[in-house]
Amino acid sequence: MRFSSAILYALSAVTAALAAPTEKRSVTALSASQLASYAPFTQFARAAYCPSSKITNWKCGQACDALPGFQPTLTGGDGGAVQLFFVGYWPQQSSVVVAHEGTDPLQLESDLTDINFFLDNLDTSLFPGMKSDVQVHNGFAAAHAKTANMILAEVKRLISQKGAKQVIVIGHSLGGALAELDSLFFTMQLPSSIHIKAVTYGTPRVGNPAFASLIDAKVPDFVRINNEKDLIPIVPGRFLGFQHPHGEIHIVSPGNAVACSGDDDADDSQCTIKTVPNILEGNILDHLGPYEGISIGTIFCN
Repeated sequence: MRFSSAILYALSAVTAALAAPTEKRSVTALSASQLASYAPFTQFARAAYCPSSKITNWKCGQACDALPGFQPTLTGGDGGAVQLFFVGYWPQQSSVVVAHEGTDPLQLESDLTDINFFLDNLDTSLFPGMKSDVQVHNGFAAAHAKTANMILAEVKRLISQKGAKQVIVIGHSLGGALAELDSLFFTMQLPSSIHIKAVTYGTPRVGNPAFASLIDAKVPDFVRINNEKDLIPIVPGRFLGFQHPHGEIHIVSPGNAVACSGDDDADDSQCTIKTVPNILEGNILDHLGPYEGISIGTIFCN
């Protein structure tokens, strides 16, 4: 069963009324150099949409060309039942990189406005000692669980082989949700000496406020980049119990971006949930970018 646009609009209004900000949100303008520093991560997110056959030899067109020297060591997924992903070593940053493919934005919007999903507890075999009040989207958790142990084994192998001290998780759209879960998963599964960095793009809400608070506490180096009027970051709605963690960077227009403080609150007009108060005021095409000149999606794997 799908929500109609009218119902979604009404529920968006309810969301705004019920989800009052918990702290004053301020913004900080990003400099040109700060914006440019995210380009390599954007290219990794773009590369994640490319077939494994192109990733294995790092011959995926512009995204791979922009990241010379990267060494992919594991690829997987089929782009259907299991999202494509890759793991590898990035010598320039002495880091292990894990990147996840996203999904078609129209399909994702449809899935995220379907009432046949729910908040569920995390699997304690993957997230040991997790408290029962921490809950996430059941579909995202199921997708993450399909590849979590395989990816973790390769990450551990590379850390041992390369002496890496940092793991960077990256994804766009659904891939961003998987990367967000990865960031907590690796924090709990790897030694505390390993720094976890997460950079996601156009990520939907993944979990409840307790989950968002846990990301805030456990993954301080966490950034979620939203592009202009992309509507995916405002779903699932807060009225359903979902909330983003910290780390929003909102590209307001080309060359103009702000860092928004706090978690998923709405004080400043330049932050996403003020710019896109409901899905009818969003633009699904902004989900694909461009993120400072770089578009992300299957059609941009060239």
